Amino acid sequence: MVGTVMALVGAIAGITGVAIGLLALRSARRAVEDCLDMLARQCALGGLPDVKAIRDVAVCRYDALAEMTGRLSFSVAMINGLGDGIVLTSINGRTETRTYVRPVRGGRGIQPLSPEEEQAVRAARLGNGPDIALRPRR
Repeated sequence: MVGTVMALVGAIAGITGVAIGLLALRSARRAVEDCLDMLARQCALGGLPDVKAIRDVAVCRYDALAEMTGRLSFSVAMINGLGDGIVLTSINGRTETRTYVRPVRGGRGIQPLSPEEEQAVRAARLGNGPDIALRPRR
């Protein structure tokens, strides 16, 4: 009998916790939607710059391959005010160059980013300027 009561109390507490969590999630989503709507209205009225325009750019130059020095490889992050954009990466070798583009949403790569690409995105989001250099890999 005591075990049944404890199980019932535990189930009620669990269901209550899930319900409170769902209500909080719904409220947070509503708040984010309201903020985005407000930003869109202000942009339409000319009160703020367009948050969808590319505004943060950073270039991270580095030596991707041991055979090539001079920091000829690079990753360029081009991000808008919402943290969306792309990272363009060029890996330069002696005989060939490979170029990659990866999408960024909310300041994070949709696909896994290399450490250099992450550095470029971070620098762009922080406004650290157009050109940063990484120390050579060991």
